[in-house]
Amino acid sequence: MPAPLNICVLGGTGFVGTELIARLVSEGHWVRVPTRNPARGQHLRVLSTVQLITANVHDLRTLGQLLAGMDVVINLIGILNQSGRATFQAVHADLAAKLVAAARGAKIRRLLQMSSVGADRERAPSRYLRSKGEAEALIRAAGAHLDYTIFRPSVIFGPGDSLTNRFAALLGISGGFLPLARSQARFAPVYVGDVAAAFVRTLEQRESFGETYELCGPEIVTLEQIVRMSAAVARLPCRIFRLPDVFGWLQAALLGLLPGKPFSLDNFNSLAFDSVCTQNGLARLGITPRHLMALLPFYLGPFTAPNELNAARKTID
Repeated sequence: MPAPLNICVLGGTGFVGTELIARLVSEGHWVRVPTRNPARGQHLRVLSTVQLITANVHDLRTLGQLLAGMDVVINLIGILNQSGRATFQAVHADLAAKLVAAARGAKIRRLLQMSSVGADRERAPSRYLRSKGEAEALIRAAGAHLDYTIFRPSVIFGPGDSLTNRFAALLGISGGFLPLARSQARFAPVYVGDVAAAFVRTLEQRESFGETYELCGPEIVTLEQIVRMSAAVARLPCRIFRLPDVFGWLQAALLGLLPGKPFSLDNFNSLAFDSVCTQNGLARLGITPRHLMALLPFYLGPFTAPNELNAARKTID
């Protein structure tokens, strides 16, 4: 069995990070997880080899201290919308530059970077995808002293996701009515467990050094189909109104002004690009991707554990 590694995971308290860290711990690795908000990482404290540290990873000096003694650094940090100082440039590109410098100072060669299908700093339709592409370019430019691997997933689904769960919540609130911009945008939804497996599999795989892996599920579906599948599994009514682009743009402009930005112009622009893979990265890694509809009922259906518990409580009341 390979020797345990000391791994620093940036963005480890989030959706993908939670799944990945559980797998790293099960493999015997020791994991350091910096976060500005330790309350978001309380669920990780039950894992015996996880160290949760309150820290600002955007501070270069702090980042250097966090990487001291580490064998590997994994960067999962990303935002879908900008807010205040948390811009795409700062969170994606600038952080990548700081990470490259801090890794070099800490003498860490192994870096695993989360990106996105369609990332391209020059040709991508949205600032989100262009900033992801810039981060990739910065990391590739440091290849002389970094053994990097870049992952480009399509939309990621699974328990706690912000994809199928969000649509189910919106349909529940709206009585099933949903005006949908760019309803025919295409995706290849990939299971969070398969994404985490790809990271774990490449940790010490020399063949993956300097490589980029696109991560997609086995089927290509439209945004409308994702909404309808989520509604069917959650047993919710679903009446979709397909918005022409001019009204979709207007919807994005208005919703982008709301707190939390449920939908923004940059999101709208991202939907101009079909989030599908040009090469099968999971197959290259020997991973068979799971189907969306095979797993959706286990966390969004009416007979999931939380729903069963709520039903039992109602009978007692």
